[in-house]
Amino acid sequence: MTAQDKDPVYIADQLIAEDIEAYLHKHQHKTMLRFITCGSVDDGKSTLIGRLLYDSKMIFEDQLASLEKDSKSVGTQGGEIDFALLVDGLAAEREQGITIDVAYRFFATDKRKFIVADTPGHEQYTRNMVTGASTADLAVILIDARQGVLTQTRRHSYLVNLLGIRNIVLAVNKMDLVGYSAERFYEIVKDYSHFAKQIGMDSFLPIPISGLKGDNIVTRSAAMPWYQGPSLLAHLEEAEINTSRMQDGAFRMPVQWVNRPNLDFRGFAGQIGSGVVRPGDAIRVLPSGRTTTVKSIVTYNGDLDVAVAGQSITLTFADEVDCSRGDVIVAADEPCEVADQFEATLVWMAEAEMLPGRPYLLKIGTQTVTATVTEPKYEVNVNTLEHTASRTLALNAIGVVNISTDRPIPFESYSVNPDLGGFILIDRMTNATVAAGMIHFALRRSQNIHWQAVDVNREAHAALKTQKPAVVWFTGLSGSGKSTIANLVEKKLHAMGKHTFLLDGDNVRHGLNRDLGFTDADRVENIRRVGEVARLMTDAGLIVLTAFISPFRSERRMVRELMAEGEFLEVYVDTPLEVAESRDVKGLYKKARSGQLKNFTGIDSPYEAPESPEMVVNTVELSAEDAADRVVAAILAR
Repeated sequence: MTAQDKDPVYIADQLIAEDIEAYLHKHQHKTMLRFITCGSVDDGKSTLIGRLLYDSKMIFEDQLASLEKDSKSVGTQGGEIDFALLVDGLAAEREQGITIDVAYRFFATDKRKFIVADTPGHEQYTRNMVTGASTADLAVILIDARQGVLTQTRRHSYLVNLLGIRNIVLAVNKMDLVGYSAERFYEIVKDYSHFAKQIGMDSFLPIPISGLKGDNIVTRSAAMPWYQGPSLLAHLEEAEINTSRMQDGAFRMPVQWVNRPNLDFRGFAGQIGSGVVRPGDAIRVLPSGRTTTVKSIVTYNGDLDVAVAGQSITLTFADEVDCSRGDVIVAADEPCEVADQFEATLVWMAEAEMLPGRPYLLKIGTQTVTATVTEPKYEVNVNTLEHTASRTLALNAIGVVNISTDRPIPFESYSVNPDLGGFILIDRMTNATVAAGMIHFALRRSQNIHWQAVDVNREAHAALKTQKPAVVWFTGLSGSGKSTIANLVEKKLHAMGKHTFLLDGDNVRHGLNRDLGFTDADRVENIRRVGEVARLMTDAGLIVLTAFISPFRSERRMVRELMAEGEFLEVYVDTPLEVAESRDVKGLYKKARSGQLKNFTGIDSPYEAPESPEMVVNTVELSAEDAADRVVAAILAR
């Protein structure tokens, strides 16, 4: 056998020439490795990927040309691997001067197919790095040999480890610019090893490279004979892809949708997150806990005798058991936990800081619920790994927090099952993703606290008072006239024999909320507490009047959602800033303008006017008495 006969390029050429379908079949059944490149700005991520794509293209240029030509005759998509287009994409990014999003590239060698996520190194785009890492099997962390380990290197390494990626390559790039110095390489490896040990990173493979020159990218470099390890591509081709954990785990399938094409068929469709399922297996539907057995496993190509993690299927049940989107079907004898309070790590991704008590949407698996961060426990300093006290989290901050959801949800620790332990938080007003999180465990108090049924309920209280309970929420700038109008409304209702209670912003801060200041976080907590108190008072059958600036729509919406349909009336006391400031009964605007009073609404803190309140009263056009009469009429009209 000649050397040519052993050449993989020659072998592939011969296979294409002899049997294009066999070659396509071989390519289709190669394993797929998803990996991410990350690190600090200008560490050379895009250059490295360009080199991988370019050199892979050069190796297989002849085969690809034949494949693109011959595949047309067998009806396949020739050009599946369009390297020219990919390299052009990298060039376009270089012309813009910055990579601003996750760019996914596809390439292949004779041994394996690859999807690489090219993520931006800039700190403000950490969210994009988390997105790319969330589906990766391997991470290539780049370091500029001239710069060494930087803050963003530490941040990305911490996140990669946090997200459960265990196959790590430390690519020390631009070795050509430090004279291919072994001393410099090992100095960086030593520095990084110290940090890796601190964050619990078990191992990593250091490789000295030059993305620009191609050293140790595809083949070993003659410029660094002191390095005896594999090239980067050789390692990528041989790296293990850990798929066994999900298949060996207990059966879990989040329900994506209920499939009911006709009255005789009712199936529950989704992708198996872990484990194996067979007809006849005993299963449990969470969070309800109802049990049954699997009747059949339905797919487009026919029923299956067994299905495993990663497959999309439809299950039918032997019994009529209630199950809907967001539920999780699990093995009956190995159920996951169900809780509504958790400890979790949170990576904050929004420009606006995280506010404890503010309601967000939490998406986990196929379910979306309302959640609040009840208590930030600490923030992690990625440089020192010190745990620092923090009431909020700013952009790119990483912290450990307690989270509460509005209903119990099935979950597992992220370290056990990323699909049922990883979640995102979504701003309810903008629908923007503001954070990614990883659940650690359920808080014990969530399992020890149970709702106590009572015999005298809110309907009984309301009937005794012969009125319908409600919350009338006055909102507007300081000095708009909220308290004055609310006080007049209560006097008029009281004279009519109605049972009321007025919660005023200043009065509440003398007692219940005396520990709160006027930062955005404190304002959110102020309204959360008042909302809960107002809800309890409506349980007593009262008509509750509240007079609070309540500057944020999100918190006013939170209180609205605490109430039954039709029991929340938002009254916007619409007074222009200049009019409210001219009144300045308490002298607060004057202090705010002089800088003596910080975080004052309308001056250096925003006010978000209601978009669709039940009532608007303009105190420039109406007297307080007339405004009160209109509010009373609206309450009675209910």
